Amino acid sequence: MPSIKTDAGDSAARWKHLYSVLSKRGPFTDEEWVPGEEIIEALETSKILGAGGLGCEILKNLALSGFKDIHVIDMDTIDISNLNRQFLFRQSDVGKPKAEVAAAFVEKRVKGVKITPYVGKIQDKDEDYYMQFKVIVCGLDSIEARRWINSTLVGMVDPEDPESLKPLIDGGTEGFKGQARVILPTLTSCIECQLDMHAPRAAVPLCTIATIPRQPQHCIEWAHQIAWQEKRKDEPFDSDNLDHIAWIYNSALKRAEQFNIPGVTFQMTQGVVKNIIPAIASTNAVIAASTTSEALKIVTGCNPYLDNYMMYAGEEGVYTYTFAAEQKPDCPVCGNLAKTVEVDPEATLETFIESLGERAEAQLKKPSMRTEEKTLYQRFPPQLEEQTRPNLNKKLRDLVADGQEIAVSDPAFTIDFRFKLVYK
Repeated sequence: MPSIKTDAGDSAARWKHLYSVLSKRGPFTDEEWVPGEEIIEALETSKILGAGGLGCEILKNLALSGFKDIHVIDMDTIDISNLNRQFLFRQSDVGKPKAEVAAAFVEKRVKGVKITPYVGKIQDKDEDYYMQFKVIVCGLDSIEARRWINSTLVGMVDPEDPESLKPLIDGGTEGFKGQARVILPTLTSCIECQLDMHAPRAAVPLCTIATIPRQPQHCIEWAHQIAWQEKRKDEPFDSDNLDHIAWIYNSALKRAEQFNIPGVTFQMTQGVVKNIIPAIASTNAVIAASTTSEALKIVTGCNPYLDNYMMYAGEEGVYTYTFAAEQKPDCPVCGNLAKTVEVDPEATLETFIESLGERAEAQLKKPSMRTEEKTLYQRFPPQLEEQTRPNLNKKLRDLVADGQEIAVSDPAFTIDFRFKLVYK
């Protein structure tokens, strides 16, 4: 990391290399690009939002890249397991909100930068909040959160108002692998277009979990799926509540001891319950650098930005591959056609609903659905759920015609998903 000076008088020296880049033409700059003070001012006055688990690296990079007005969202508190790679935190910070501690640390070290933290979920904010930013950079560790911000930004776009289009720069890591992409809502492929690249993990058979566990993960799944329902069924499970995770961990540990299965740890419990792959500091640094570079290029126009997907593989070396992911006309978020789904007409509606959680192109956990003429199944309110519950045992051919479209909603998203059911 570059040395960070704290003397306000060193401001010119701090940014001299950045100002040099933004004050002269380069080999890839557009002919109409005008370097100089106007571009530098655009950078320093652009309000930018960062969110998610890559926050330490991204926040540091943004502050050292000339951005002066940065907002950051993170709902988590600092855990001792974060200290090996999230360098803005110290032992004394354990238990404190990540957003607030990171903001205070960077503000102290990089003079002239204003960082506004928010402790909470990105879903807490409305469209008016997101409309204030020039660019949004996400390093989220949840595909559900990615899908939510993606659909929200697409829904904000007004063709008559160019300022309503907010570029989304998305970065993510999985062990030694990573990706970065630039999404221009409605103009380029979005996260939902490539949802099948984030296929849900294969489910462990419930009989294995319930009767003969063989791995520590099976014990954790048992505690999560079975023990919680038996002992605390009236209390909704929250994967972000450390007390809930601790209960799952202790229950899994006892079960593992019964079957002489070693290896259950608190960190593994978090990973299984939240489907998290352990993070590696070097991968985080590479992806954070890439996303910050794209933010700088978008705001200043000093070089062409990514078109539109970069994959990084660091298992056996340093390898990157860049390609243009295609926008899909049947994307439920940015497309205008219903997605075709093959179904067995003899299957029940309940079976089809359960399959939507496993299908790579859907991944919907609590779907409700309707046709143009009638409601097939509605989870909320309770009265409507009770009224539509008998449909769950009916066959699809008795409810939906071959080739008919249905609208599917899920409380985790702000949009309806359109599917065209085609009989096998």
